[in-house]
Amino acid sequence: MLSVTPIPALNDNYIWVLRQDTTSRVAVVDPGDASPVIDYLEREALQLDSILITHHHHDHTGGLADLVQRYRPRVYGPANPDIKGIDEHLGEGDECLVMGRQFQVIDVPGHTLDHIAYFAAGVPPLLFAGDSLFSAGCGRLFEGSPEQMFASLNKLADLPDDTLIFAGHEYTLANLRFAKAVEPDNPNIDDYASECQRLRDLDRPTLPSTMGREALINPFLRTQQDTVRQQAATQGDADSTLATFTTLRAWKDRF
Repeated sequence: MLSVTPIPALNDNYIWVLRQDTTSRVAVVDPGDASPVIDYLEREALQLDSILITHHHHDHTGGLADLVQRYRPRVYGPANPDIKGIDEHLGEGDECLVMGRQFQVIDVPGHTLDHIAYFAAGVPPLLFAGDSLFSAGCGRLFEGSPEQMFASLNKLADLPDDTLIFAGHEYTLANLRFAKAVEPDNPNIDDYASECQRLRDLDRPTLPSTMGREALINPFLRTQQDTVRQQAATQGDADSTLATFTTLRAWKDRF
């Protein structure tokens, strides 16, 4: 059985650890810092088998060089030559076998142009989304366009409702405050915010979320809803779902 464990890192990052219970070898996703990964591996007497990278930002790759030098894992990542140490460059439709699960690569440009996500069908389905999709939010557009990010999120939204979403940051409560501003009368947001606050009070992660839950509370996946479009129209253009997304993203940037 595959388990997924978060290693908190830097200010609010999660480095995800994938482990089959029959082996002492593990994979990690987006090691922005090597030190907490090394500490975890030594404490649990584990060996690093492979690394998955979603995009080039330093808080997702900063520990890569040290981990490669120390453990010699196989490294998967986007086709970006600026990321040093990748063994297998991946893009839309490619697959990789990691910890006994077959992962399909999905191109999700927007936050960065090289951003990819890793999806594994099965029970349960798993999505390592990096900084593309957060619980109740999405990544800032540092390199891509609103059109690109909107298309990327629509691809992810088509995944099964029970897909577990492992995002790169603990942003959920802040995202829910914005979601509440967009849909003040959405009871699903209130219920989820209460649940997430309880988890954070216990110093526990709010992740993973599920795609089904995000469809109910994430404004960036709800641009077709009248309530979302009406509120977006108070901030800018909401004449289409893309225009609504673009307005929401700009609003969130200054929220």
